[in-house]
Amino acid sequence: MTDAAEKKIIKRRLEGTVVSDKMQKTVVVSVTRFKKHPKYLKYYKVSRRFKAHDENDEYKVGDKVVIEEARPLSKDKQWKVISKITNNQELITNN
Repeated sequence: MTDAAEKKIIKRRLEGTVVSDKMQKTVVVSVTRFKKHPKYLKYYKVSRRFKAHDENDEYKVGDKVVIEEARPLSKDKQWKVISKITNNQELITNN
């Protein structure tokens, strides 16, 4: 086998909250993380919004979801929703 065939593609997964579901087959997911200030060493919140593909329009505003990188589906949409997080589940990430 060649080296290209042996490479495993690792796709990023993020956890966030659905903030809009008004588009067809698309939801907007807000992902919040803590960032450390370089000088003052204090943590502060930084949030970013991603458009994610939702094939069956099953996710609604307020749902906690896991999104994964995908091929570009449109100009802004490059993520797809993998699953909904319930209160009992936690996202297990491999670092």
